[in-house]
Amino acid sequence: MVFDARSSPNVAALRESATIAVSARAAALRAQGRPIIDLGAGEPDFPTPGYVIGAAHRALDHGATRYTQVSGIAPLREAIASRAAGRYRGEGTITADDVVVSTGSKQALFNACFALFGPGDQVLIPTPAWTSYYEMVSLARAVPVPVFGAVERSLKVTRQALVDAATRETRGLVINSPSNPTGAVYDREELTAIVECAREEGWWVVSDEIYRSIVYEGLAPSVLDVAASREGLVVVDGVAKAFAMTGWRIGWSIAPPDVARAMTALQSHTTSNATTLAQHAALAALTNPGAEADSRRAMVSEFRRRRDAALSLLRGARATVIEPAGAFYLYIRVGTATADTPDPGTIFAERLLEDSHVAVVPGAAFRTPEWIRVSFAAPERDVLEGVGRIIELLASHTTHPRGSLPLS
Repeated sequence: MVFDARSSPNVAALRESATIAVSARAAALRAQGRPIIDLGAGEPDFPTPGYVIGAAHRALDHGATRYTQVSGIAPLREAIASRAAGRYRGEGTITADDVVVSTGSKQALFNACFALFGPGDQVLIPTPAWTSYYEMVSLARAVPVPVFGAVERSLKVTRQALVDAATRETRGLVINSPSNPTGAVYDREELTAIVECAREEGWWVVSDEIYRSIVYEGLAPSVLDVAASREGLVVVDGVAKAFAMTGWRIGWSIAPPDVARAMTALQSHTTSNATTLAQHAALAALTNPGAEADSRRAMVSEFRRRRDAALSLLRGARATVIEPAGAFYLYIRVGTATADTPDPGTIFAERLLEDSHVAVVPGAAFRTPEWIRVSFAAPERDVLEGVGRIIELLASHTTHPRGSLPLS
C-alpha cells in the first residue's frame, strides 16, 4: 500500500513560527563556530526569581506530581481572579470559575480563537502583530484581517481603522498591548475607544496582555480597566514575561463563564491540565507581592537602560524606529517595499545574520515587510554591538525610508 503523504487541509497552509525559526538558524550558525549575536529572542534573559524556584522545590517535596483539574488548581485560579477583580470596575464579578489555566498564554490564545471563531468569520488583527495570531485564527477556519496603523501613531490602530476594515462577517479582534513586535502601548483613551467600538459592533475582544507588566512610561492599562462589562471579552496573560518563566509554560484566560467552560472542554481533549509543578510555581509568583515587586523592578530597570542606550544610537543615526513604551523590542524600518523588492526586511535580516552575525526577526513575520524586530532581552554589550551593526548596514543603503505604511 502507498500512503498519501500530503498534509491534512487543517495544517497545509500553516507556516512555522518565524521567531522560532530565527532562533534555530542563529543556534545552528553558533554551533558552526560563528560568533552570532542573537537579538531575535522573545524571552527575558533573566533567571526565574529565587522565591519561585524555592516554592517549586517545596511543591515537589509535597507531592505536586499528579493530575489537576483541567482548568488548573483552585488556589492559582483564585489568585488570578483576585488580581483581575482588583482592576475591574464594570458589571458583574470575576471568580475562579472564569479562569482557565493553560500550557502558556499561547495555548490560552489558541483555546480562545478555536472556541470563539469558525468558518466564515473574520477576525481583525491590529498589525504589525505577533505572527501566531494569524495562524491561530486560520486554524479555527476563520479569516485573519490585518488592520494597519500609521508610523506617527507608533503603528497603533484607531477605532475608525477597525470600523473601516470590518464587514458583516467580522466576529472579533485580537489586540496586544504592550505590543509584540513594536512595544507600543495603547493608552486608556485609545483602549476605551476600541473596547466600546467592539461592544457596539458585537465583536469579541481577545486581549493578549502578556507584556503588561513590562512598561517604561506610566502604566499599560488592561481592557479590564476600561470595560463596562465582561460580555464579549477574553483576557489572556501568564507568567512567562513578567516573571521570566517562559519555560514553565503557564498562561491563563479570563472569560465569561460559558466561554471558560467551552475552553476547558477543548483543553480536556488536547493537553488536559498544565504541568502541576509549574502551576504551584506560578501560584508562588502571584502571591508574594513584595518579592514580585523587587524582582520586577530590577528587570524593568535593566530593560529600560538597554532600551535608552540603543535608542540613543538609533536616533543619532536618524533611523526610523518605534520607541517602545513597553515589552523589550525595537521595531526598525530598513527598506521600502516595491514590486521588485516586496520584502526588504527579510533581505536585510538575512544579510545581517550571514554577513554581520546578528540575528533579528524580519517584519514579514508580523505582516509588515519593511521592518525588522530587534530584541533587547540580551546582555547590554550584545544589544549595543548588534544595533551598531544594524546601523552600519542601514548606512550602506542609498536611501533611508520614512513615512506611513499603506492602510490597505
